[in-house]
Amino acid sequence: MALLFKNRGTMMLLMFNLFLVFAGIGLVIPVIPKYITMLDITGSTAGLLTASFAFTQLIFSPLAGRLSDSFGRKRIIVTGMLVFACAEVIFGLADSALLLFVSRLMGGVSGAFIMPAVMAYAADMTTEEERAKGMGYINASFLTGYIIGPGIGGYLAEFGIRVPFYVAGAAGLVAAIITTIVLRESRATRKSDEKNTIVTQKEPQKSLLQQLRFAYREPYFISLILVFVMSFGLANYEAIFGLFVDHKLGFTPKDIAFIFTFASIGGALIQLSVFGWIMNRLGEKLVITLCLLASGIFILLTLFVHQFWLIFAVTFIIFLSIDLLRPAISTQMSMVAEEQQGYVAGLNSAFTSLGNIVGPVAAGMLFDVNMNFPYVVAGMILILTVGLMLFTGNKRVLPTSNDRNERNVESC
Repeated sequence: MALLFKNRGTMMLLMFNLFLVFAGIGLVIPVIPKYITMLDITGSTAGLLTASFAFTQLIFSPLAGRLSDSFGRKRIIVTGMLVFACAEVIFGLADSALLLFVSRLMGGVSGAFIMPAVMAYAADMTTEEERAKGMGYINASFLTGYIIGPGIGGYLAEFGIRVPFYVAGAAGLVAAIITTIVLRESRATRKSDEKNTIVTQKEPQKSLLQQLRFAYREPYFISLILVFVMSFGLANYEAIFGLFVDHKLGFTPKDIAFIFTFASIGGALIQLSVFGWIMNRLGEKLVITLCLLASGIFILLTLFVHQFWLIFAVTFIIFLSIDLLRPAISTQMSMVAEEQQGYVAGLNSAFTSLGNIVGPVAAGMLFDVNMNFPYVVAGMILILTVGLMLFTGNKRVLPTSNDRNERNVESC
């Protein structure tokens, strides 16, 4: 727990910022039906609204990672928090579908700025021995925010449909002010101008498409595939969970809010308390393999349980598996990133966004065919991905300067 209070509680502040932004993703879920009625928008528009956040996060994540390497983590984090605060207030004030889209697109930009910068900052301030624990803390806040967001939105909406967004906007502004005052720039960004010039010469800026195109040559490419699969599975599961339990089991909104809230809190607490110990005892590869297998199996088990507490138990295991899986993958990538922490964190965020876009779209299409199909597909993909871990080693080999230069020439 000492890491949480290191450098004037820097880790706790980073965790709060990330939790706040990604809780904002889920705030919209419980109020979308009322907004559809109030603003007379169609269901397809509502689906695009949900995907728009992840889309802009995908577009801006690699750029934000580069900017955090060039201009410092703190500036990017504060900028992201201010954009987030504005986006939430705009959503609360919206009286047209256009303003809703503006808000969600801005929210995606804020997520793109904050997530890679926070992850890079955590890598900067931790030693190799602390890295797994630090990534565990950061990813616990991210996933808890993403999962618990619908529950928070549902409870706050009891006081008014727009209240959740005003509260989130105010919290974002306060967090930006506190970050400006308390957070110090991390050590890794205080490198000499000469070293930064050398790094820049070796790694020319590339577009998002170029970064994704050549990602397969990176030593952490398998980890990026795992990030996509994990995000796809979680987004797939969460996107139609409410519809699934409503249609099949008759659960109420309060039942759904309870499951999301307490299952995510339980998973996060376990991650915060024992993740570092688990990583030290089992190693990254085994943790990733077991979590992929567990999440896939329990997503499939969702199809065969019908009682409230059994659904709660299955959901808890799924959230716990994802809570442990993400920081294990992030730790694996950060170990090979060296001076590219921001760049690698940006790619991590981009592949997360790809999963968050494809997952809900696929889930919605499959649900229209058969309500069980989304979970069958998600569970099978997660289980099959275990093969990637069984047939890949744990080598942490960085590409040479020649390899990088060849890639840069080819990308021109």
